[in-house]
Parts: sequence; C-alpha cells; structure tokens
Amino acid sequence: MKLNCVAIDDEPLALELLSKFIEQTAFLNLIGRFSNAIEALGFINQNEVQLAFMDIQMPDLSGMELARVLDGKKNSEKTRIIFATAYHQFAIEGYKVEALDYLLKPYSYEDFLNAATKAFSYFEKQAQTKSEATTGIDAAAPEYIFLKVEYQLVKVMLKDIGYVEAYKDYVKVHLLSKPNPILSLTSLKSMEELLPSDKFMRVHRSYIVALDHIDSVSKNVIQIGKNHISVSDNYKESFLEFMSRWMN
Repeated sequence: MKLNCVAIDDEPLALELLSKFIEQTAFLNLIGRFSNAIEALGFINQNEVQLAFMDIQMPDLSGMELARVLDGKKNSEKTRIIFATAYHQFAIEGYKVEALDYLLKPYSYEDFLNAATKAFSYFEKQAQTKSEATTGIDAAAPEYIFLKVEYQLVKVMLKDIGYVEAYKDYVKVHLLSKPNPILSLTSLKSMEELLPSDKFMRVHRSYIVALDHIDSVSKNVIQIGKNHISVSDNYKESFLEFMSRWMN
C-alpha cells in the first residue's frame, strides 16, 4: 500500500526538503507540492489524497484553517494531516483538528519517518477495519511486517523469519533466505508484541524463535538450521507447554 501525499509550505527550501523526504520513503507517493494552501485545497478536492504534510503559518489561508476545512469532510474521504512547523505553540491546536503527528522544524529524516510510519499504521488499520466490515469476518492475519532498517521500512515475510536476537539497542532478524541477519532499531519486547503469538515464542531474554522452523529440541536447546538457542528458566514453562502435545 502506498499513500498519496501532498507537501504544502510557503518557504521554498522547506518545501524542497519535505518533498525530498516524501520521495525517498517507499510507502509514500508524492502527487503534488504547493507553496500556498488555497491551491492545495483545490487540488485535494479534485484528487484522492490520503496525507498532507504542511506548514501552519502561510499567507491567505493558514495550515490550521486548511486543516479545519479538511476535518469537515466525511471520515472515508478525509485527508489526514501531519504538521511541519517551527512553532511548537500550535501543537495543541493541531491535535484538535486530529492531526496524526506534529514535526517541529528543523527535523531530521528519522523524525519524518517516525511520523510517516504512524500515518501508514493508521491507514493500514483503517483498511483492515473496512475489510472486516465489508466481509463480515475477521481479515486474514498479515503475512508480513515492516521493520525500520537504517532510514527505510523494509518488508519482511513472517515465514522467512527463523529467529530474532536482541543486540544492544537493536534486534537481529535472522532470515532463512539470507546469509546475514537484518539489523532493526527496535527492542525484543516490541518484536514480541509485533509477531503473532501462535507462530513465534520468546524462549530467552535475548531470543524469539519461529515455532514452524524448529528442527529439533534436546535438553532445552532448540536447533534451527545450524543455530542452537537455549531455553532459559524464565521461559521454560511456556515452551514445555507448547512441546507437551508431542511428549507422551
């Protein structure tokens, strides 16, 4: 899924930077850039725009005024807002118009990516809710996750994950299809919450294993391929409960 976006800022350098950040983000699609809010409003009314990154203080029509106009649309058609401004005092007003996030200038690409990821998660959840309402049944569980790797989000198929290893402030995600793990800036606890519990289990303070890829278990040591992972005492009970169906 890609989100159609517009960039709105009356400062040329700020508009250029905002556009550059959007263009280098894989799940965003820049379809318009504007130096004033009135032109942007006309474009948004004529096109399908999911997300608008915009400044607040602009001539003629301010970003906040534009946000209030967009906020009046029906939920299914509403363009969501991420403000990018030098004025932190507008933060509370921004949330009153249900802005998804607020970037304070000057901001880095990492700051931008965090805000954009929040927006992507919002629209993904909206799409899932709409699918469930249409079909009347729960949407199928996702077959992949997105992980932050350096300055981009990388799609990782769940079936390709052998195990996940804690590494300082990162996690190493060991994939069956690659000789080297990918390094993602997140915690093992966050990964545990992200991965489906029926497919993955934490067996050690430093490891999560993919249950489908366990080759053998011997004396509380799990083998996945050529790798051996110990089951620590804190996680032994839940792992033994999982294994008990084959232990008679």
